Amino acid sequence: MGKVLYMDPWINNPANSKGKEVLAAIKKADLIMVTHGHFDHVGDSSEIAKKTGAQLVASFDLGKAMVQYGGFPEKQFGFPTTGNFGGEISLLDGEVKVAFVQALHSSSIEPPDYSKYPKGLQYAGNPGGMVVSIKNGPTIYHTGDTDLFSDMALVKDFGKVDIMMVCIGDRFTMGPRRAAMAVKLVQPDLAIPMHFGTFPILTGTAPEFIAETKKTSPSTTVKVLKVNETFSWPQTKLTMQTK
Repeated sequence: MGKVLYMDPWINNPANSKGKEVLAAIKKADLIMVTHGHFDHVGDSSEIAKKTGAQLVASFDLGKAMVQYGGFPEKQFGFPTTGNFGGEISLLDGEVKVAFVQALHSSSIEPPDYSKYPKGLQYAGNPGGMVVSIKNGPTIYHTGDTDLFSDMALVKDFGKVDIMMVCIGDRFTMGPRRAAMAVKLVQPDLAIPMHFGTFPILTGTAPEFIAETKKTSPSTTVKVLKVNETFSWPQTKLTMQTK
């Protein structure tokens, strides 16, 4: 079996009717990548890590907060898998490279035990996105939760982006129209909308995003994934979840 990477793994979420079953079935993970501290991105990271021994890939402040407040195993996060914005790290013997890029959002972590941390939300560093380059495979830009910002255009200047996972939900992130403009700036081959439909308050929809992207970036293919759907990209099998 090849390497298994998770990105913001909120498996047991309201949009996944088989969430508990899928989470229980996870037996292998090598890396868990988390963009920021909000509950719908930290998700099931700690449970997956405890079962599999996976290493946490996150910014230094976020990783420390997940260990201190979120129950992530301390021995599974350290300097080999951390960095900060503008930096890039090489992982799994060079099979994977991760570049930390900025995002316009917020980041805090909610401790599971308020008796220990009565003040509630705790500092979890700055929010971010990640550019994940897989050897002999695709380069994936996961925006994290963010608004549109013009520096997104710089991401492609450091290497072609094959797949862009872009938030479209509106209210807490950019909506479909602004997300389509982000696609125009990055110019990926494939755009996958995410962070929509989990709650009614997230009003951005995939059809809106498809229509807007056809206007802004007609050369980009949009793929809307169902929860738990899998697909292959030339030589790399990817399992994606939308939320």
